[in-house]
Amino acid sequence: MGLMDHLSELRGRLVRCCLAVMVGFMACWAVVDPIFDALVDPLLKVLPEGSHAIYTTLPEGFFTRMHISFVAGVFVSSPVIFYQVWSFIAPGLYEEEKRHILPVAFMSAFFFISGGAFCYFVVFPNAFAFFVSYATDSIVAMPKISDYLSFVLKLILAFGLVFEMPLFAFFLARMGIITAELMRRVRRYAILGIFIVAAILSPPDVVSQLLMAAPMLVLYEISIYVAVAFGKKPPTEDDESEEKADDADNGDTADKKTAKGEHPSEGA
Repeated sequence: MGLMDHLSELRGRLVRCCLAVMVGFMACWAVVDPIFDALVDPLLKVLPEGSHAIYTTLPEGFFTRMHISFVAGVFVSSPVIFYQVWSFIAPGLYEEEKRHILPVAFMSAFFFISGGAFCYFVVFPNAFAFFVSYATDSIVAMPKISDYLSFVLKLILAFGLVFEMPLFAFFLARMGIITAELMRRVRRYAILGIFIVAAILSPPDVVSQLLMAAPMLVLYEISIYVAVAFGKKPPTEDDESEEKADDADNGDTADKKTAKGEHPSEGA
């Protein structure tokens, strides 16, 4: 296929992805209220009596629901998007690479959903209770709903990406970029980096940062075991001996051909 053919195919794939997102958006818009209630529920459970979520502009409630529907629509349509991406790049992949795609895609989805679930069921209740604890008789907590949902969606995305760490370790170990020994040796620096990343990705409070850093530390240790299991193995003495023997055999064959007046590259 020529360049224009590839560009034409790419355009068609992008159009299909956009249509899938639109269909997902409309489907999620039809059930946006249950999704909205599920996202707001962790906050409502910890709000003190007399507090409630608010919106301060007339269109805010409408656009907040549109935002939720769009994000949920992208998530729902992600299998179609993955299929379109796969169909575009598959012809250029080797068979061995094709065999790894589906397991990697499954594990990627598993880790991302696990991160989002951890955020929803563990981080939200503790973080929100911590925030609300600063309310007093004279200071009533009334979170703005658009800010709250934007905060919630960003936090779920951040935890989903952080939980992909073992998958990143798998790829880097398979390429020989990292090893388990290297990860053990730089563990103290990794811990420092984890807390810096947690401070950047999480809200500016100690509780959220600790709740993000703790699973990252566990995932780092899991990544070490992943590097042990799937990393490139160093050559053994037997492998080196076989390689030397092959080199010696090739050298002997070349010497014999030279003695017979043949060029080493010529066949027998």
